Amino acid sequence: MANTYTQIYMHVIFAVKGRESLIHTEWQDEFYRYMSGALKNREHTPYIINGMEDHVHLLFGMTPKESLSELVQSLKIQATKHIKEQYGCMDFSWQSGFGAFSYSKSFLPAVSNYISNQKEHHKKYTFDGEIREIIEKAGIEYDERYMLKGVTKPISDT
Repeated sequence: MANTYTQIYMHVIFAVKGRESLIHTEWQDEFYRYMSGALKNREHTPYIINGMEDHVHLLFGMTPKESLSELVQSLKIQATKHIKEQYGCMDFSWQSGFGAFSYSKSFLPAVSNYISNQKEHHKKYTFDGEIREIIEKAGIEYDERYMLKGVTKPISDT
């Protein structure tokens, strides 16, 4: 789009259906590279992708060529297909919905650092606690009936 100037930085989080630990550590790094490529192919700018066995965090610069919902839906479809074909995890699927939070450029280092330290963070905090804290810090009201359901203990005990 000619003469369109944007600065849109998004932190998107989505979880494996039933919060199952299906994103295996043996192939997480390759999977995150795949997700980065999927974002680039849609003309977005990935900064960092990381997560745990049951959820993923993406930080990227977004172009206004598509809606965020369309992008996340497409990424989930592509990722599901990739996981099933490349890693043989045939029962893999994502939980419906996602969390998305916008940040100014000055916050990118802090958000990037937070995402890169997921393994350490989840030694102490559950995913439920993490997502609630992010939502509350963003000042977003939520209905408890529709909050993500899943693990109630720290994800990683190592």
